[in-house]
Amino acid sequence: MTNRIVPLKKFGQNYLRDKNIINKIIETFNPEPDNSVVEIGPGTGALTKLLFDKVKKFTAVEIDKRVIEQLKNEMTGLNIINEDFLEIDLSKFTGSKNKIRIIGNIPYNLTSPIIFKLFENREYIQDAMLMVQYEVAQRMTAARQTKDYGIFSVLLNYFASAKLCFKISPNVFFPKPKVWSAIVHINFEKEVNNSIEDELFIKVVKASFGNRRKTLKNSLSNSIFRNLNFDTMPFNLSRRAEELTIQEFIELTQIIKGRLNG
Repeated sequence: MTNRIVPLKKFGQNYLRDKNIINKIIETFNPEPDNSVVEIGPGTGALTKLLFDKVKKFTAVEIDKRVIEQLKNEMTGLNIINEDFLEIDLSKFTGSKNKIRIIGNIPYNLTSPIIFKLFENREYIQDAMLMVQYEVAQRMTAARQTKDYGIFSVLLNYFASAKLCFKISPNVFFPKPKVWSAIVHINFEKEVNNSIEDELFIKVVKASFGNRRKTLKNSLSNSIFRNLNFDTMPFNLSRRAEELTIQEFIELTQIIKGRLNG
């Protein structure tokens, strides 16, 4: 891989350059010829060059104009879009039979908005394999009643299933980041509860963890739901958010929905 193009800090770019890690990521992703794959931020094409030969329907989304011509020259026929992934319409990438598979070494400062975009568009997505900061990967895949269990853990377990595949050393990037990274595989085959809106569930989870060391009652009373009467709520609010299961968050959301509509 060439380093003629200097990674830009404003795009959160750290180019992957270790062939063993690149091959391991592709092997773990396991692309099939009939897959419809969208890559977020190909950069200089470390993953792109392997994916391009393996799937018939492949699209790279790259915000950095500098690399596009180089990638097109190296891969004849490459479909690459010069846009911000957060702004694109994912529905246009779905095939008649297959949902999209997403892969990317994403800017770590955009991890949260990218994942929330995946939640919002999950009807079009089969799965996503993302490289994220290791500490974030731990939060994404944390179990209940652990220090890393929080908003990300709950939402990912509600909308999908997430697995931390493996850690990645800073030494395999240019420039070398200050943190370890990890590959996380997110599968969107789960069915969610249709009796509550996604937006309300997200708001309830965020509000519940608003004051992590306080009880649910205190957290919710200091949130956007502060006008509700929590004294008469048929739910044990003396616990902390990190103690709740996904099902209990669903139940809490259903109760709050009833109060809001009442």
